[in-house]
Amino acid sequence: MKGLNAAALALIVVGGLNWGLVAIAEFDLVAWIFGEEFGTTNAASRIVYGLVGIAAVYYAATALASRRPAEAHQTAHTAS
Repeated sequence: MKGLNAAALALIVVGGLNWGLVAIAEFDLVAWIFGEEFGTTNAASRIVYGLVGIAAVYYAATALASRRPAEAHQTAHTAS
């Protein structure tokens, strides 16, 4: 599970850096790596973008799931 979390975090960082470059410099690093022009995609870059999206959903779900027990415990503790 640690490896999956690390991979998801790495993909999220790659996606965040790519979007930062798009915003600041109008440069799409993923497209450039796969030999595409800004704003265009090919199968490889779409796979990377898809993996980044899946990693973000996974990481968000993991973060929400890890918060629930703490919130339930806190609510039960303050109610008594």
